Amino acid sequence: MKKRCPEWQITLFERNQADVAFGFGVVFSDATLRKIHAADSVLTDGLAAYGTHWETIDVVSKGETYSFGGNGMAAIHRRVLLRLLQEKAGDAGVELRFGEFVPTPDRLDGYDVIVAGDGANSAFRTAVGEVELGHVVEQASAKFIWFGTDRMFDGLTFLHRRSEHGNFAVHAYPISADVSTFIVETDEDTWRRAGLDEFDVTQPPGPSDEKTRAYITKLFAGELQGGQLLTNNSRWGNFRTRRTATWHAGNVVFLGDAVHTAHFSVGSGTKMAMEDAIALADALAAHPDDLDAAFTEYESVAQPQVARVQTAARPSLRWWEHFGEYYQAFEPWQFAFHFFSRSIPLQKIRIRDTRFAERIEAEWRARHDADVLDTPLEIGSQRAPGRLLTWTSDGELIHASGRELDIARAHIIDLDVAQRSAEAPDAELVILTGGEEEARIFEAERHALTGELPVLVELVDGTPDHAATLVLSGRAHAVISR
Repeated sequence: MKKRCPEWQITLFERNQADVAFGFGVVFSDATLRKIHAADSVLTDGLAAYGTHWETIDVVSKGETYSFGGNGMAAIHRRVLLRLLQEKAGDAGVELRFGEFVPTPDRLDGYDVIVAGDGANSAFRTAVGEVELGHVVEQASAKFIWFGTDRMFDGLTFLHRRSEHGNFAVHAYPISADVSTFIVETDEDTWRRAGLDEFDVTQPPGPSDEKTRAYITKLFAGELQGGQLLTNNSRWGNFRTRRTATWHAGNVVFLGDAVHTAHFSVGSGTKMAMEDAIALADALAAHPDDLDAAFTEYESVAQPQVARVQTAARPSLRWWEHFGEYYQAFEPWQFAFHFFSRSIPLQKIRIRDTRFAERIEAEWRARHDADVLDTPLEIGSQRAPGRLLTWTSDGELIHASGRELDIARAHIIDLDVAQRSAEAPDAELVILTGGEEEARIFEAERHALTGELPVLVELVDGTPDHAATLVLSGRAHAVISR
């Protein structure tokens, strides 16, 4: 903003000192980097000098590794990125005030515009009024804790271990020449059984959970290969997804975690905040004398961008809340495909990494002696010749070959009906219909994992690609296209 309008007086108030940064690394996709670079080269310059880059994501399960390429990503240490941003802003003429906490907007009466980027626990959001802004919060059930490690990983790596208390998973990736981020997740029951609920998370930022560090170091000793876990305000928490209808009030305008968050398995809060800042700078430069017009334009550009990330993050967050079940239920090949297909279908996976897709499909053929959608399905005394079915205009269920399937003994679950019928004792299959598609697929998966009957899920647009993705991943046994 200062570069756009050098005559403007811009002051940054930062509650922490200049060299304080909580957490470890920040990750950006190649697509995000191109967008941010168009506004300023500070990030790409910093990544070139201090960061790391990779194309492959590895999933390690039960001693087997499955690698998925074509996922260009880069990471940099948060402390380094903050230093580079501070230097760039200072050189442009921004007044930087560190160690100054401004709790409410009324302390800044002399400023025409107040940009509040004060984080998920925003004091400014509280002062303006969360109800007025339309702010809502959803808390996930999974527990996570953020460490670093001096064990260097080659790229984004997902590790899984089961202890006597339950399942643990790790997101690990390099952020510099000598440090990797090491995020651990588990479910609450496992966390409590392991005795990791003893640390007082209400303490002010600073102290880290040393008992958890010792436990995780021992559990993942093989993967750490002698490396140490590093702490930086490392303590357990539950991810909170935040959504806000209106991002401004009066002359106060919000960006970043103060008004939105998305699970870190899909959306980087830093990345989204930087994209917000670009949109806000564009809007203020275009409407320097009309704040209402500037803020309206800012929201019209930034809010849809955030909504897309949050939509993509929903199934990913849900995956992490149930990863222990998937780890127990699936063989490593299907576990890996289930993970990657939580957000993208088979065809896009095939485009990014043909060899990975072929490896997964070969695993299916080795077990079923047929391609995914051509694999017959036994349903009681019947045999469906394939896994993609359709309804006729008369309400009959048929395969592309024309073969009709008798559903007289089907247990039909309609998510639009509040009171669900009990499963008939002589049911031969389960059909999921109604409700939102994401919820319908998740419900189908629940039955496929825990029940004994074949599970068919109805899709409004059941393309062969979508159907193959669901069947290959184990989310359903067959798909009905409507």
